[in-house]
Amino acid sequence: MVLFGGQSAEHDVSCTTAAYVLRAADPDKYDIVPVGISRDGTWAIAEGALAALAAGPAALPSRLDPTGSPIVPADVITDTTRTVVVPLLHGPMGEDGTVQGLLELANVPYVGSGVLGSALAMDKAMAKQVLAANGIAQARYQAFRAHEISPGLPASIAEQLGLPVFVKPANMGSSIGVSKAKTVEAVRDAIDAALTYDEWVVVEEAIVGREIEVAVLGNLEPRASLPGEIVPGAEFYDYADKYLDDGSQALVPAALTPEETDAVRAMAVRVFTALRCEGLARVDFFLDAGDRGFLCNEVNTMPGFTPISMYPKLWIASGLSYSALIDELVRLAIERHGRQRRNTTH
Repeated sequence: MVLFGGQSAEHDVSCTTAAYVLRAADPDKYDIVPVGISRDGTWAIAEGALAALAAGPAALPSRLDPTGSPIVPADVITDTTRTVVVPLLHGPMGEDGTVQGLLELANVPYVGSGVLGSALAMDKAMAKQVLAANGIAQARYQAFRAHEISPGLPASIAEQLGLPVFVKPANMGSSIGVSKAKTVEAVRDAIDAALTYDEWVVVEEAIVGREIEVAVLGNLEPRASLPGEIVPGAEFYDYADKYLDDGSQALVPAALTPEETDAVRAMAVRVFTALRCEGLARVDFFLDAGDRGFLCNEVNTMPGFTPISMYPKLWIASGLSYSALIDELVRLAIERHGRQRRNTTH
């Protein structure tokens, strides 16, 4: 079952991701059931996607429609012996442990990290605390909740982190709600913008350097892909640069020395393990232009699978095809589910 759409601001990204995953999944190997979640939270059998699948993968549109015959989750996740759920949901109410908890209660295998790993990686403030406790280098930052904001906070941030800074909602992806603030007044405005998406805000120092990404795949023994590099077409790699414009460049593999490549791949696995990720994740880094080396930026436990997405590109460059990647993710979901059931059933 492919689950897509969702209630977050990343709804459209999810619908696009799902279209390309359905195109690549082998219909002779899988009985694919596309299930959409509308922006208001209604679950439905995506009848348009089903009809397109029946006509052949080439008939699928570039973006799936999540609407159709309304259902409740129990209608489609009852056969736990044959079902594997692929939750292609980005952002809150999908990538943050909520849907993962539902699938755990339903006793059904699903692709990706469990409840804890999904929640930790989604919450940038908590992820940074865990990474710091594990000695993983990252940019200097401050995190705070809406009720903790005072009139003097923007000036305090500027004094402690310097300017410019990046202001982000703690629980959001695809660079939605992210602002680069170059003045104290801009910091104040950026905080207000971030608060429209989450009550927790993270502010990070601006790093001068290169943006390096690594795809990680696995459960107990995760492995890292070759690293890639993002060259933003805008001032920073924002939502429009990722999904709407053609200005950014994805360089795969990244032009790194063998020593740098080994270092960032090893660091990606450390981050993946520290945050209790499983299945898959894309780990994003900065390579500092100074002497700080690689700094972990953030982790995406359900990265995009569109044609311009880095996660499948990195594995293809590492020798794993798109369809083989989907097969491996399904295998890892079944393996993890079986291991957990052995550990929890007495």
